[in-house]
Amino acid sequence: MTEEIICRRLVGRTAVITGAGSGIGLATARRLASEGANVVCADIDESAGRKAAEAVNGTFVQVDVTDAAQVEALFKAAYDTYGSVDVAFNNAGISPPDDDSILETGLDAWKRVQEVNLTSVYLCCKAALPYMREQGRGSIINTASFVAIMGAATSQISYTASKGGVLAMSRELGVQFAREGIRVNALCPGPVDTPLLRELFAKDPERAARRLVHIPVGRFAQAEEIAAAVAFLASDDSSFVNATDFLVDGGIAGAYVTPL
Repeated sequence: MTEEIICRRLVGRTAVITGAGSGIGLATARRLASEGANVVCADIDESAGRKAAEAVNGTFVQVDVTDAAQVEALFKAAYDTYGSVDVAFNNAGISPPDDDSILETGLDAWKRVQEVNLTSVYLCCKAALPYMREQGRGSIINTASFVAIMGAATSQISYTASKGGVLAMSRELGVQFAREGIRVNALCPGPVDTPLLRELFAKDPERAARRLVHIPVGRFAQAEEIAAAVAFLASDDSSFVNATDFLVDGGIAGAYVTPL
């Protein structure tokens, strides 16, 4: 995104971002900071996480998002540093090459992806909610995926299942805590041009073309475009958006055929 961002919707609010060291997480850290938020950058990669925090004048916390004690310490650090937990962008996730068709994916690969992609979101929501309930406000944004609502013949079975779980859990929590001033939404991006996607298939022209043909706009998303959606969901501009699958997919989920 080249135009100057002039919105200042998050001044004085504290946002915790997991997976903040790269990709969507890094772009979101920059966007939320530009809108005035105090940003806590969490990542298992100390070098990348520290760089992200330095870039946005935020705070870095190294965390393994599958470890309950470390996740609790992350949100406590955010509260102790800034005095509130207003936004939780639970974004960390993996999509390893050994997660493939159900016919090839082993149990160890299945469990590892479920732990990082789904259990971590459960732990982050569980840790963030007490602060938000005490405040009487908060926005939780959990990274799901467009594959949570549609099937793919090029399956990554545990990834797909984990994102479906994130979507269902977000819907449930959004309903449960709505009257306490807390909104919970599942962000469902389409394919995003990030290092993870490029490693998975964008470097292979044939695999990339097989996916691009299904995207009506004809390209992968930029991380900054997803970050803009997170900023909207984090802000009061989305005050009546709750318990939903917030698709930012270039039209994939709405397409029968795409333009020539």
